[in-house]
Amino acid sequence: MTRRRGRLAIAGLAGAAAVLLAAAPASALAAPVGAVTGVPAFSTVATAADTGCTDAATFIPQRPPALNQLQAPLAWDTTRGAGVVVAVVDSGVDAANPHFAGVLAGGTDLVGDGAGSAGYADGYGHGTAIAGEIAAQTVTGSGVEGLAPDARILSVRVFAGTDDQAVAAGMGPSISRLAAGIRFAADAHAQVINVSLSTAVDDAALRDAVSYATAHGSLIVASSGNRDSSLAVEKDQQDGVRYPAGYPGVLGVAATGASGVVTDDSIHGAQVALSAPGQNVLTAANTGGDCVYASSAPATSFATAYVSAAAALVASAHPDETPAQWAYRLTASAIRAHPDARDDDSGWGVVQPYEAIVLVPGSETAGPVNPFATASPSAGGPAAASTVSVRANDDSQARQSAIAVAVSVVGASLLAAIAALSILFARRRRAAATADV
Repeated sequence: MTRRRGRLAIAGLAGAAAVLLAAAPASALAAPVGAVTGVPAFSTVATAADTGCTDAATFIPQRPPALNQLQAPLAWDTTRGAGVVVAVVDSGVDAANPHFAGVLAGGTDLVGDGAGSAGYADGYGHGTAIAGEIAAQTVTGSGVEGLAPDARILSVRVFAGTDDQAVAAGMGPSISRLAAGIRFAADAHAQVINVSLSTAVDDAALRDAVSYATAHGSLIVASSGNRDSSLAVEKDQQDGVRYPAGYPGVLGVAATGASGVVTDDSIHGAQVALSAPGQNVLTAANTGGDCVYASSAPATSFATAYVSAAAALVASAHPDETPAQWAYRLTASAIRAHPDARDDDSGWGVVQPYEAIVLVPGSETAGPVNPFATASPSAGGPAAASTVSVRANDDSQARQSAIAVAVSVVGASLLAAIAALSILFARRRRAAATADV
């Protein structure tokens, strides 16, 4: 696969090699600067383009294109995410943006810079964009809406910025605050925890925090990591496991580009469980309006947010199931060329929330390990293929939605998409013959 390169807006490069901030609004960021020494094991690279972003509260009337790609109209016939809290462990959320009216469910500020005690401040803009993809409300003059608009957002602010000044002041991304933020979200009973951050370091405190959250009923959705070797301070941009995405029970997410396929802009590895749209992302901005991010290249931060929103829809529709079972629905129903295998590029395939909602145990097919049968608490993470029982309700609208996704895939990916759809339709024909639901 040819690595795609485009104009990337970078916020700043700080520290010395571990945490990769998957994407951030350029309008909120400082110009690129040199690395700061003496900061243990951290660097950040923002990869969002500034298309559509201004310093003023500007609304964009178009709908986010990802909503149709992710079956939002179909899923919303069943649920819009009511009853689910999604924790956004990030740079905070701009509570003044009208897209978040009635959405915020509290939070905390672990940075300690006095910007906002409940995490309701975001001078950087990254967390606001993520929260908007998940649960933004409609606003007059704006087409922006979240994929799970009836879900609520718990803002867990764990960093203030990524420039030299923020890092030197101890307010940049850190593994210790990330771990503390995950624990806070679990204690606050967030069913879904979005972590659009990644590190190549397998840290004990972070690993323990993930285990704690999983044991307390939270599903963590995390970025698989971005690649930008020409600009990153972190020199190790080779494929490989990133954390917390690589821990058991976590759904690691890669980003699809404008063509509908995962590119080499995402880090590939065993941590990838799913993929989702991550380019030309229209969402809320910390200027009080809207912004289009990642126009030059897909970014896993934004893909992660959409999978978190999909998880919120599934959790809302199936509140009595476990996080591992929610994760199974999402992975087993994803569109992929080969139903019995995942790969390190796109995981089990492109997430399809409606298909995940209607998935019911039944006739045999192949896919990820089935926690409905095994009751495995860690089935959400990367897993070997196995024969499982699955049945999906037949629905002509869902079939049309799947076709629409396939049409967006070009070049070599077209044949793979057609193969995936053939498998999906065959599954449904078998289901129609046996289903009584």
